Amino acid sequence: MSMIDCSKKGGEEPDDLADTTGLVTIKYIDTLPVGTPFKHPGTLHTADDFLRIRAMLASAQEPWLSGYNKLIVNKHAQSNYPMQGPTVKLIRGGGSREEPDPDNYSKAFNDVAAAYQLALHWRISDSTVFADKAVSILNAWAATCDTLTGDPNVFLGAGFYGYQFAVAGELLLDYPNWKAEDKAAYKQWMMTVFYPKNHSFLKEHNGACIDHYWANWDLGNIASVMAIGILTDNRNLYNEAVNYLQRGGGNGNLRKAIYYVHKDEGLGQIQESGRDQGHATLVMAMLGTICEMAWSQGDDFYGFNDNSVLKASEYTAKYNVAMLPVPFKQYDYHDCDTTIAQTVISDVERGTVRPIWAVVYNHYVKRKGMTAPYTLLGVNTTFPEGGGGDYGPNSGGFDQLGFGTLMYSR
Repeated sequence: MSMIDCSKKGGEEPDDLADTTGLVTIKYIDTLPVGTPFKHPGTLHTADDFLRIRAMLASAQEPWLSGYNKLIVNKHAQSNYPMQGPTVKLIRGGGSREEPDPDNYSKAFNDVAAAYQLALHWRISDSTVFADKAVSILNAWAATCDTLTGDPNVFLGAGFYGYQFAVAGELLLDYPNWKAEDKAAYKQWMMTVFYPKNHSFLKEHNGACIDHYWANWDLGNIASVMAIGILTDNRNLYNEAVNYLQRGGGNGNLRKAIYYVHKDEGLGQIQESGRDQGHATLVMAMLGTICEMAWSQGDDFYGFNDNSVLKASEYTAKYNVAMLPVPFKQYDYHDCDTTIAQTVISDVERGTVRPIWAVVYNHYVKRKGMTAPYTLLGVNTTFPEGGGGDYGPNSGGFDQLGFGTLMYSR
């Protein structure tokens, strides 16, 4: 979507959002004091997860076996994976006034997908050749890339690749052959190259009015801030993400990202549902990512606002997987001086396939004993979930790290 400059600044606003769910109160998640330790590994996966997965694979249990087989045949998960980068400038939004050089961000999303998959391959198989390859990718990027640039789309790159690089690095923190000085340099790279863009966007929204950027822009940057905070043991960053999810002024606030709950049906309409389904499913991808990272650290955003993320998943899966009609509440998109009334759900890109359902399903159904019939259809339709490289060569296939069948099944 073309972005425009607006005179009204973005940023954080007081917590005066309307409660569209009809709940009387919202139970907020408290931030913890600086110095409160983090759990490692503790972004998308924990040590207990890997113990469970290895035990299931040892006895060839399904669905873990199918999930693992999906991982180990991906070309990104191989010890001989040919790196696409690194680049000095990571460009998303090139060929523009802000950055005349062409885009090269496919190098980043391919290499970080490889680093993540190799880290999983190592932690499950215990074969150090995969960890060594992952570390070589991370070290190369940290030693080479010093700039994120482009038109406003640079903030998408900062968010999506920021959280993924942080997750990949965090999975390798306890790898003994990752030299301490290289590990420190990698953390510093995340703090100096990615985090400033994330923070700037959430604070200023590129100088635009607060509702100009759609929910996925905020959510990608929130995920990056959260993941970098965990990677670097920086409670201030983690708290920044937690606070924004609950009280931020932009569309990444959970009560704006999940715009309206249709109470009778138990379905949550996403802020981007009237835009197109490619972006609506991307919002679901980021909600699952953020909620699972927070859960690993003891914070329950899955349960926030009466399990609104489950309702959003059911709404999105019912429309995109079951291909059934869903209710729609008019959404007025306030684009600075223009308001666009969306009166029907968009059928553009309806049926978009992403590996996003397993993480949500296994939390609500397997951890919590709830029901999620349409999300289950998504799980079955994408079984076994793959990751980057399994869903085409474009960025949409790499926005989420995937492999939920292997990593989240319970």
